[in-house]
Amino acid sequence: MEWDHISKFKTVVAKREGRHALVTLARPSKSNALDDLMWAEIPQIFHALDQMDDVYAVVLTGQGKNFCAGIDIASLEADFVSPSANAKCPARARERLLHKIKSSQNTISAIENCRWPVIAAVQGACFGAGVDIITACDIRYSTQAATFCVKEVDVAIVADVGTLQRLPPIVGQGVASELALTARVIKGEEARQLGLVSQCFADETALLQHAHKTAER
Repeated sequence: MEWDHISKFKTVVAKREGRHALVTLARPSKSNALDDLMWAEIPQIFHALDQMDDVYAVVLTGQGKNFCAGIDIASLEADFVSPSANAKCPARARERLLHKIKSSQNTISAIENCRWPVIAAVQGACFGAGVDIITACDIRYSTQAATFCVKEVDVAIVADVGTLQRLPPIVGQGVASELALTARVIKGEEARQLGLVSQCFADETALLQHAHKTAER
């Protein structure tokens, strides 16, 4: 899979920037919330980049004012709530739910499994599945105004797509538990103090400049 094929994706955009790739979540009108198509396209992009020999790092960011607002609520309703509620056989409904969760986990793991270092550059909101995504990255930077939230508890679901597994080694078990159980929102500077991001920057321009510079090292 080469660049001409990658360029045809709709919800995730990838392009070459020197010796690295810039991957951008591209549903800005929905704050880059993940719908079914984005769940499918993210692993395809990262599998393709993993196979390339002329890319040495990846910068991952979001289009528009927010990095990622989490799972698209309409998609969540269609994929997780309605099938279970309308199912004739509860066991089959639970089995389908299990497959859907595993598929979502595989999407996030595709970022972690990419052989090239992945640098998350976070601006605006990074909620729910956005935290799943950045915890699968190797390096995380943000703006000072960026906000982070393990949001799942507020919609009565568990952050089992990756956050609960990957966040504790990054910030510690106690902090991870507090964030997951309270859905407390933290800003860029606190995220830096907790170790969730390595550095935070005054604005998005400075953030991306640093992310690209790091990717070219």
